[in-house]
This record gives sequence, C-alpha cells and structure tokens, in this order.
Amino acid sequence: MAIFAKEEQRMLKRKVMSQLWNWKKQEKKKSLLVLGARQVGKTYAVQAFGKSAYKEMLYINFKESNSDRSIFTGDLTVASMITAMRFRYPNLQFIPGEILIFLDEIQECPEAITSLKFWTLDGQFDIIASGSLLGIDYQRASSYPVGYVEYLRMFGLDFEEFLWAKGIQEDLISDLKTLFIRKTPVAEAIHNTMMSYLREYLALGGMPEVLANFMEHQDFRIADQIQKELLMGFRYDIAHYARSDEKVKAEKCFLSLGRQVLDKENHKFQYKEVEKGGRAQKFYSSIDWLFSADMVSLSKLVTDVQYDLSDYAREDFFRAYTTDLSLLIAMKDFGLKQHIIENTLLANTKGGLYECLIADMLIKKELPLYFYKNESSKKEIDFLTQKDGEIWAIEVKSGQSRANSLNRLINQKHVSRAYKFHDGNIGEEGGVLSMPLYMAIFL
Repeated sequence: MAIFAKEEQRMLKRKVMSQLWNWKKQEKKKSLLVLGARQVGKTYAVQAFGKSAYKEMLYINFKESNSDRSIFTGDLTVASMITAMRFRYPNLQFIPGEILIFLDEIQECPEAITSLKFWTLDGQFDIIASGSLLGIDYQRASSYPVGYVEYLRMFGLDFEEFLWAKGIQEDLISDLKTLFIRKTPVAEAIHNTMMSYLREYLALGGMPEVLANFMEHQDFRIADQIQKELLMGFRYDIAHYARSDEKVKAEKCFLSLGRQVLDKENHKFQYKEVEKGGRAQKFYSSIDWLFSADMVSLSKLVTDVQYDLSDYAREDFFRAYTTDLSLLIAMKDFGLKQHIIENTLLANTKGGLYECLIADMLIKKELPLYFYKNESSKKEIDFLTQKDGEIWAIEVKSGQSRANSLNRLINQKHVSRAYKFHDGNIGEEGGVLSMPLYMAIFL
C-alpha cells in the first residue's frame, strides 16, 4: 500500500515549509533538528524544502546507509567531515549557503548528533537533522549539543492542512476565521459542509500517507488498511526502542487507548483497562516512555484553575491521547469509520471522539493540555490550556446541552476565555462562546 505514498505526498501543503524558510533566513542560525513521531512527513518536508531552497542537497539516511556513519567517527571538525563527504559524494559541490546537508534518522548515529554542535560553531553550512524523539531520548549521544540546536516539532496534518488538501482556498478559511472573531453564525450550507469535512478528518486522522492516498482514491477501506499498517509500525518502534522490561507494558498501555479515550465518562487513564488489576506502580514508567516517544500526549488534572496551570497539575491523574487521530481510529474496527462518516455514532462514543478531536487540534498547536474536576462542586472542564499568561477553558459537547461547569467557572478572574465546542453553530451565553468544532483551528 505504501509504494506510492511518497509521490502522493506532493499534493499535501504543509505549514512546516514556512517554518523552514524562516530558519533559512536567519543570519546566524543553529543546526535545525526536526523531531516527531514516525511517518508524520519529516523526511518529505525537508527534502522538498532542500530542493526548492538550495542549489544542492546532501541527503544521508543513517538507517539506510551504515557506511555514512564513518564520516562522523574520529575528528568531528567541520573541515574533516566536509572532506569525508567530498570523497564519498564527489558529484556535489560543497559551497556554503548553496548546499543543504540533511542528516535523516539521526538517532541511529549518536556521533552525528554530537557533530551538530560543531556545525553550529563553524557556521558555514546549513544543517538540518531529522529523527524520532524516542531514538534521541533513549540512545542519547555522549555529548548532546545543548544550546547549539534549534528544534522544530512536526505532527501529522492538522485540520486546516486537511482543508488545503481538499482544495479549500485560504481566503475561504480566512472568511471563517472572521466569523470566529466576530462571533457571527456560519451560513447553514457552509456549516453542514464543514461538519462533513470534519467527520472525514475524524475518520482519517492526519498521517500524510493516509490522507495522500485518500485524496487520490477516495476509498475509506484502503485508508483503514494504511492506518493499521502505520499502527503496526508504531508497535514495531516500541519493540525496537523500548527497554526489554518496558516493551510489553508500553504496547499494552498504547493499545488500551482505543478503549479508554472513547469513553466520555472516563476522565482518567485507567491502569485496570491495560490489564486486570493493573496499577500505576507497574505501568507509569511505560506511560512516561510513550510520552517521551511522542506516541501519546497527556492531559493532567489541575487542583485549581490559576496561572501557571503546571503548578497545580497532578502527575498521577491524567488522560492520555494519541498524537494523531489516525492511530486512535486504527485501534478500532472499520465500522467506527462508517458511523463517523454517516453521523450515526451513539452519543457517548461521539462525545469521546469529539474530545479526542479537540485534543488533536490543541496538540498540533503545541498548547499544553490540562483538565479540571471537582467532585464536591460538580465542576468538570474537559480542557484547560494557557498561552501568553491567559487561561482558556474548553468544554466539548456532542449535542446542544449547556456547558454548566463553564458557566459557573467563567466568573473566576483567572479564566480569560471560555469556549464550548459542539456540532452546532456560533452563539454566546453568559460569557461562554459556543463554537462549531471545526472553529477550534482558530484558537
């Protein structure tokens, strides 16, 4: 299924391209390390950027070429490394500013990670490295280049990039953003179309191979097969990178998300769902591993709604979400896709999926995730996040019910904005903004 995926990705416009251009324009730049989970499009994006922004590009993939590792043995001066590269690649002209050196799967070569410091200090050549967070975290180089590397984190496509892939022009998206800002309801025909697009995104997720294939073939069954192949790839990464004592536990925790996060009533990661009688003492280190590997994101319970939310977060009480919807949907039967597209989901499942959708949007904006629950006052907020000193409170509804907890919370001075995202239209009541789910891309 994957044989044409890399070619198909050409149609997918990615926001990361503008970030790469901004890096290139810097007068004194550090080496750039592009991080992210497997198959989110890191290699394709950097290669496409290199071809458009430079006269030449040297591409080294440390998984595919063991022999290239010899370039980074011994003396790591830039002069020595460039000389070794010239001998191995005599067809390339190593002219500063005109060539991009792209070191892919760098987690497989710790010495190459170390070399990033020397490339930055020398400053002549533009260096981009790419790799998996799990490999770099758990096969750390002996001398990690702290302070000499700029980081860029990549995810699968967000919903706005999905709309681009569907052919929706940026001016139309801008018009929707204007309605969001002005709190003006969306025309019913447009709202219905956007909800249809959103259900497609919910069923497909944002992994480039899945979306590129679907845009060409419009076949949900093929998309489902690719999603399951990608999920198997993530399971392989667990088996390959995790310590021997973590492999089985981490895989069990990861696969349990298909059961856990779709239950709207369950507001805590349940170790008993991982295995009967499961406890934090056994599995918490596995959750930590999955988080460090960029396979899951955590939303932590806060004991109070005050800035800085991290000061009130509990490490032992959290929800876990996959970092892309493709992975979550792959854990379920194909029938779930049918119900999503046909809009025939049961209320509880729909609520759980909508919550995962909003989590996906917040994760891909690199906003921190928290939630609040107070048993005595019966207040419960699905998401809290913060930016520039402001706290935003978010509830997610599968129907038209009121956001009672938000209404009670909005009077607290610490909350700057309160949103209810639902499958209805735009409205406002008591300081709480009701927004269609797709409007979360404008947060």
